[in-house]
Amino acid sequence: MSTIEAGGATGLSEVPERRAKSIGAALAGHRAPWPIRIIGRLFSAVIVVPVVATMVTSLALMVYGALETWHFLDGLFFSQKGRLDHDEALLQAIELVDLFLLATVVQVMSLGLYQLYFDQNMDVPNWLRIRTLDDLKSKLVGVAVTVLAVYFLGRTVTSDGGIEILYLGGAVAAVIAALTYFLSKIDSHH
Repeated sequence: MSTIEAGGATGLSEVPERRAKSIGAALAGHRAPWPIRIIGRLFSAVIVVPVVATMVTSLALMVYGALETWHFLDGLFFSQKGRLDHDEALLQAIELVDLFLLATVVQVMSLGLYQLYFDQNMDVPNWLRIRTLDDLKSKLVGVAVTVLAVYFLGRTVTSDGGIEILYLGGAVAAVIAALTYFLSKIDSHH
């Protein structure tokens, strides 16, 4: 895309739109002094490790979740010796959701790091678009709150109603409150 400004023989000239630069591209850019370019290239090479590692971790969690889904279905419908009762089935279903949420969190982190360091103009849905480190932190905090809530729900289902569930609920509530406060501080800077 381009923007139109007044000027030139016809009164109009095109000025190219400025592309967002990733951190790696900014450090390794041709206008930077040569030591900064070398550091930028090294930094970009090193940051590939967490990007790839988190993507592989996300994939591994999804494969593990698929295997656990098969075990869940087997225990629910096919197993003759160890069929799941209502509470066990509910708990395992919640744990499966928690596992896939965790895989999603790790994948969002991987894509976010990639966008920050390599390609700010990556073609992703708006909810996955990361422009700043604060955007990445906001996404992580939002999904972490969801994972904590699902974890607490799973523990509540299997709880015998003792004081432990109250302590766990209080701890989860405190962490969620702290994360919400942290998120409000990030959002207030924008």
